[in-house]
Amino acid sequence: MGVYLSTPKTDKASEDGENNRLRFGLSSMQGWRSTMEDAHTALLDLDKGTCFFGVFDGHGGKAVAKFCAKYLHAETLKNDAVTGDMVESLRKSFFRMDEMMQGQRGWREIALLGDKMHKLSGMIETWIYSPRGGDSQNRVDDWAFEEGPHSDYPGPTEGSTACVAVIRDNKLFVSNAGDSRCVLSRNKQDHKPDLALERERILEAGGFVHVGRVNGTLSLARAIGDMEFKHNKFLPAEKQIVTCNPDVNVIDITDEDEFLILACDGIWDCMTSQQLVDFIHEQLKTETRLSGICEKVMDHCLAPPSSVHGEGCDNMTMILVQFKKPDQSPTATSSS
Repeated sequence: MGVYLSTPKTDKASEDGENNRLRFGLSSMQGWRSTMEDAHTALLDLDKGTCFFGVFDGHGGKAVAKFCAKYLHAETLKNDAVTGDMVESLRKSFFRMDEMMQGQRGWREIALLGDKMHKLSGMIETWIYSPRGGDSQNRVDDWAFEEGPHSDYPGPTEGSTACVAVIRDNKLFVSNAGDSRCVLSRNKQDHKPDLALERERILEAGGFVHVGRVNGTLSLARAIGDMEFKHNKFLPAEKQIVTCNPDVNVIDITDEDEFLILACDGIWDCMTSQQLVDFIHEQLKTETRLSGICEKVMDHCLAPPSSVHGEGCDNMTMILVQFKKPDQSPTATSSS
């Protein structure tokens, strides 16, 4: 469940950006939790005409969430260049995260991102164990196998949800594993995909569900990392007790689409999809910064001292993406 602070950390890391087609704002807040385990990605130019947004909610540590924020978009672009199929590219990229976090190189990266290794030690290990010494940085995308004391590392026992939205031309691709969520406001109504039932896969892989938790411990059926639930050598990755196989949905973007919300469960535990859509519509009347709206959502969701250990006590991360109308431009938007 995590450890809570006596006083919440309400400082927020916020950012805004825009291009000719959309603008975004994001914010994250540690809140009552003793550590911040969320991470995010916001790229207006994954490639020409493609935007990439992602929210990653870690559990058991921050390293896997930070790993996804660092590498998932690059793997998606790499796969898309090969397949030309964004749906398949997103799915392969989720599985690729689990693969990359194994072995000597995966161990070192997870240790560094989790602040369990001094950066100098990491540089020394890179120089010693990577192919052709330190020159391997010129071939980062290949993620070449490395010999070393941790070459048999099975991957991290901590994990992360991943909720990703890719906007390309008039298509919205949403890829989700876990309990983070993406919601599209279309004509002031929320529009989201249904979640798949997981129990059958868990049981067939030799696991069980107790009090809503996989094997009595993990409250998620899909996540990146959590390798202790993925060791059945007789089953493919998508059939393991816990899988990173995402639900991928493709939606045609229309003129009725107003904005897109990506957020971790720290937000959704406190507000329904429609409540958040309505809240944002109200805030748009007076707030010009989209990141400012995200900040107000977090303040609204934050639990009071009398309610610690319940809803509103988790880390919170939210990205708000607003679609521009044809007559809007970056200059016109910023001066409004």
